[in-house]
Amino acid sequence: MIEVSHCDLAYVQGASQVKVYDDFSLKVEQGESLVLIGPSGCGKSTLLYLLAGLLRPTGGELRILGERVMGTRLKTAFILQEYGLFPWLTVEQNVSLGLRVRHMPKRLYQGAVQEILHKMGLWEVKHHFPSQLSGGQRQRVALARVLTLQPDLLLMDEPLSALDALTRERLQILLLDIWQEQKLTTVLVTHSIEEAVFLGSRILVLADGRPTHVIGEILNPLVGQSGYRQTSEFFQNTSYVRSLLEGGMVG
Repeated sequence: MIEVSHCDLAYVQGASQVKVYDDFSLKVEQGESLVLIGPSGCGKSTLLYLLAGLLRPTGGELRILGERVMGTRLKTAFILQEYGLFPWLTVEQNVSLGLRVRHMPKRLYQGAVQEILHKMGLWEVKHHFPSQLSGGQRQRVALARVLTLQPDLLLMDEPLSALDALTRERLQILLLDIWQEQKLTTVLVTHSIEEAVFLGSRILVLADGRPTHVIGEILNPLVGQSGYRQTSEFFQNTSYVRSLLEGGMVG
């Protein structure tokens, strides 16, 4: 579904040029759940912005379903750590925002919005404003909003990092259910080793330093299976990812 071919990205810092990506290539299959993990500043989030069409590479190209990425596309959804909710809109208004921006008549989207509010456990708070919600509820609103747009690609930049441990685990299960049910292609950036192993059908470990390069790739076929978090394979994979990260740290 995604093909990144010989991608370069650089920016000017003072009198020098800093390369974030240099001849970087990557393929993501349709329906895959790819997780990117690595030290801060290694270029994980930058790749999401490239895939979303919000940044342009200085060399090479990116294609989604064979089409070159030249800007944003309607079927790509992007969830940020800050949720991106409008504080003056209610939960229901935030969830339906993307459809209203696309000028869809209310009679056509109202049923879908009501269904997703029920599914995400937000029906009882649909008239609340974001300031009245918990962190987990705000993240579910952000998820509901993008799911109403029926995306085929979901990009997520540390969407659960600000949540407490139990809420984070509940939403990890919700993300897993959404991925399995809708067969969405997802690309997730996280700093959490356990989260990467729990959610990624494939995990790419990126090295510290510039330009970015992959130091490890883990195929994770048991992801999504009941009780996976308690298996020996889960602990083996988390240990392996941790060893790669420790070995790839500069200094």
